[in-house]
Amino acid sequence: MKTINISELIDSGEASIQTGPFGTQLKAKDYVESGTPVINVKNVGFGTIRHAGLEYVNDKMREKLSAHILQKGDIVFGRKGAVERHALIYDHGDGWIQGSDCLRLRINSNRVNNRFVSYYLRTQAHQDWMQALCSFGATMASLNQGIVKRISLPLPSTQTQDKVAAILTSYDDLIETNNQRIQLLEKMAEEIYKEWFVRLRFPGHETVKVVKGVPSGWSTSTIKSLISRKPTPKKYKEKEVLGEGRVPVLDQSTKDTLGFHNGDVDFKATNDDPIIVFGDHSCKMLLMESDFSLAENMIPFTPKTKDVLAHYLFYTVKGLAKTTEYKRHWGDLVIKEVFVAPRNLQIEFGDLVKTNLKEINLLKEVNQNLSDTRDKLLPRLISGKLSVENLDINFPPSMEDALA
Repeated sequence: MKTINISELIDSGEASIQTGPFGTQLKAKDYVESGTPVINVKNVGFGTIRHAGLEYVNDKMREKLSAHILQKGDIVFGRKGAVERHALIYDHGDGWIQGSDCLRLRINSNRVNNRFVSYYLRTQAHQDWMQALCSFGATMASLNQGIVKRISLPLPSTQTQDKVAAILTSYDDLIETNNQRIQLLEKMAEEIYKEWFVRLRFPGHETVKVVKGVPSGWSTSTIKSLISRKPTPKKYKEKEVLGEGRVPVLDQSTKDTLGFHNGDVDFKATNDDPIIVFGDHSCKMLLMESDFSLAENMIPFTPKTKDVLAHYLFYTVKGLAKTTEYKRHWGDLVIKEVFVAPRNLQIEFGDLVKTNLKEINLLKEVNQNLSDTRDKLLPRLISGKLSVENLDINFPPSMEDALA
């Protein structure tokens, strides 16, 4: 298959590279509560933007950083510690700002479909090449413009590129739709918790006496007094897990899993007897209702007594666990004091949110299957081993503008 280097596209005026703003241009003190989002290395996923921990600048700073405003179709790389990752900018990233620790590749070529390029960058072969090149002689993998220019892209016909991108985008669109449904279901459960146990507008609250801010029949307690921390038999490392397997391994990243293994199950959980898991650095919270194992810095726990139910405890802790910096948070978390509602109210709440959680878990399972299928197709489609030449492809709505 014909190939083309990024450097060739740059030399012909079909592409450009932009380094992120210098530290003197964009400082930590310049970030504000809301405004234009800035994509930093922590927000760069595998073809996607990771929204957790997004930071913002005001309109004045956005104007100052106008050279770093992103456009639809841009590809953003992480410069340090994330060289194998990139984000393709879609509608929701259009107009955002490129962070200091990122590189931006902008391709405007009638020879290249940017989505096809993004999918090529997600192949394991390319990621391994990037890691090897960027890690040579360095303690932390680091990316620069010279390395980006050396990237060699497969260059089948534009029709083939469009078809390959359409097939893979169809999977990603389904995954994104399910993710939006998951977020909605999670938000519904969190809103019920806030309404009942934070705003204290629980069923029957009108007739309950409140003394010094505490409803009658309620109590207060530290988190530490409510939980029983479970020992972890084995903490898995990334090199020990598989891409597929029987037992999922949970880590504290934004991904659902670190990977899988086929050994003994470390933790058995069910819908009626779930286990809560806390990421010590990231404050990631999971309520597990199926078997699993854990990576490092993941803390599993359950209620200490029958007076506290797991579903209620999960949302209580989740509302307290927030990360503003990369450090251990468990010690700060367990000393916090909370209201403890009567058991009958916890049961009523649990019955409501169990339905949501069941649907969330089903959607996550569907997404995992979609991801697995997409990832199996990816290298075969990109390499041309699986031909699309004679396929009649229906392009997903998300690609219609790009092909117009």
